[in-house]
Amino acid sequence: MNVRVHQAEKLDLEGIRRFVAASEEIRFESADRGQVYAWVEGLLMGQRYAQQGKAARGLLRRYIEKMTGLSRAQVTRLIARYTASGRVEPTVYRRRRFPQRYTRADIELLAAVDEAHETLSGPATRRILEREVELYGHQQYARLATISVAHLYNLRKSRRYRERRLNYIKTRPTAVAIGERRKPTPCGRPGYLRLDTVHQGDGPEGKGVYHINAVDQVTQWEAAAATPRISEAYLEPLLKTMMQQFPFRILGFHTDNGAEFINKTVAGLLEKLLIEQTKSRPRQSGDNGLIETKNGAVIRKHIGYGYIDSAHADKLNAFYRDFLNPYLNYHRPCAQADVEIDHRGRKRVRYKRYQTPLETLLALDKPAQYLRQGLSINALKRIGAARSDTDAARRMQQAKAKLFEQLRFRA
Repeated sequence: MNVRVHQAEKLDLEGIRRFVAASEEIRFESADRGQVYAWVEGLLMGQRYAQQGKAARGLLRRYIEKMTGLSRAQVTRLIARYTASGRVEPTVYRRRRFPQRYTRADIELLAAVDEAHETLSGPATRRILEREVELYGHQQYARLATISVAHLYNLRKSRRYRERRLNYIKTRPTAVAIGERRKPTPCGRPGYLRLDTVHQGDGPEGKGVYHINAVDQVTQWEAAAATPRISEAYLEPLLKTMMQQFPFRILGFHTDNGAEFINKTVAGLLEKLLIEQTKSRPRQSGDNGLIETKNGAVIRKHIGYGYIDSAHADKLNAFYRDFLNPYLNYHRPCAQADVEIDHRGRKRVRYKRYQTPLETLLALDKPAQYLRQGLSINALKRIGAARSDTDAARRMQQAKAKLFEQLRFRA
């Protein structure tokens, strides 16, 4: 039974006692929380709750519960609120907001770094930010250098970042059938190269340019080159030039079963240089996974998938030699694998270290023993310290834009 009681807050204590003792179920007729709170406030004020004894306070508490239908805990909170401030008002919910640490300028700086490096993975980008402060003293990166990888991805999702970078294209991996006859065993020594070719499409005029990509298995030192044709005559001088771009002695040469590498000319060249040659095993596609990932993360990311005429091979070679290869080896961090063995003897590969190929080379035990004759550790360090990572990336991007403008104009 619902009963409307007018001015119920003005009853005296004896009337309230009789009301509470009544057996009928009585409800407060109001759907508005503000009216309920105002009524409770008026009752507590009119009955001078703070001056009442324990028995009277308990009676008023039961009266409020019966009239409002609120729980005992809620009534206790309202009375405590009235005792503290003299008012009973709804609490305005305010969502917890953490202080903003990274400013608009930081987000724009991150976008500029990603634009220069073409959006590397989170750990690699964080390593670049750390190097900008630690190695090159660029204090504008100080806050970003301490960012977590998870929050770095959060900033990349922010509105300001997306406004700063209007064109973001996710890299697509390239799948090439790979096998291997014998897996090379570098045993922690640099100088064991993985090689592969990347074709830059076909056009009305014929075949496009071919890219030759070579990566050291231990340090991930990389050298890319371009050739108009895949043949012994073109590859022999090109391979000599590429191997000279590695700072250490070449000990192994591993490829798939393509005829461009498995031929007498290349074999004679490697035999003359005392370089071990290995080739792919069937149904072991993971054996040459390193070079395949580099094809996608470097060649396809920076050059793309579109057709480029083979006549532009010399321009591409100059860009690789003077701009892209130095950037990759001195300024672009790579994920380095650490093999952990658990209590069951199982091997697990963890990618926690992000280092440039130069840093990985210098971290080896006595790295000078692996260098080519006439090259020193200090010389490599001077090259790496000549410009910061992001400055080198911007320099490479400017050269690439100029290259593509020439290719478009002369296509």
